[in-house]
Amino acid sequence: MDSLRFEGVRKRFASHEVLQGLSFSVRRGEFFAFVGANGQGKTTLIKGLLDFIRMDGGQICIHGIDHRETRARGGLAYLPERFTPPYFLKGGEFLRYVTQLHRQPFDWDRVVETLTALDLDVAALEQPVRSYSKGMTQKLGLAGAFLSGRELLVLDEPMSGLDPKARVLLKRRLLALKGEGRTLFFSTHLLADVEELCDRMAILHQGHLRFDGSPAACRSDYPGNTLEESFIRCISSERKEMSCESA
Repeated sequence: MDSLRFEGVRKRFASHEVLQGLSFSVRRGEFFAFVGANGQGKTTLIKGLLDFIRMDGGQICIHGIDHRETRARGGLAYLPERFTPPYFLKGGEFLRYVTQLHRQPFDWDRVVETLTALDLDVAALEQPVRSYSKGMTQKLGLAGAFLSGRELLVLDEPMSGLDPKARVLLKRRLLALKGEGRTLFFSTHLLADVEELCDRMAILHQGHLRFDGSPAACRSDYPGNTLEESFIRCISSERKEMSCESA
């Protein structure tokens, strides 16, 4: 069974159709990147997946269940693009709340191990989150997602606000989670991260999927010295029948 399935998904804002019949799936245990330039609709699709906004057509399923059913979302953890924890909480209070929300024990050793893996000082848990930098806030949100114990992680621009060291550590952590069989669906415009982490990727441009397949297949279909160059060739080419390894 697929972890996620999108079939003919459409979304319009006024006269602008942001998503024009998107169809693709994310398999269990797969790391899948949803790629596109800013403003192309990546966050819109994720908000639709989580039933934060209503889609105008198509179907979305999470583990085979319609996404509008509350139980469908019980098996995933989500980190938004602009993560803002309640300003009045301390970092430790936020993580206790998250673990309780996901019905997980607040295991101190696990918390310390997760924070260390993300290069967030454990002492920060005693500080109010309103004093955190952007990078510290992002690490706290990522820690909450990882401590959720959920099999499916949905992360919207997870590298946002992270310095180079933190990005390297996050990628290591994600690869460790992949070894545990977790599934990752994330949006990004950082193509180097996609090539390092992902089994498959989809490219969204002007409301349509331009590509669905592995990073290597994208490099093959749209030859370039880097995946970034292949991405530019893909979105600059005349739209054709979408390349899809798994059709």
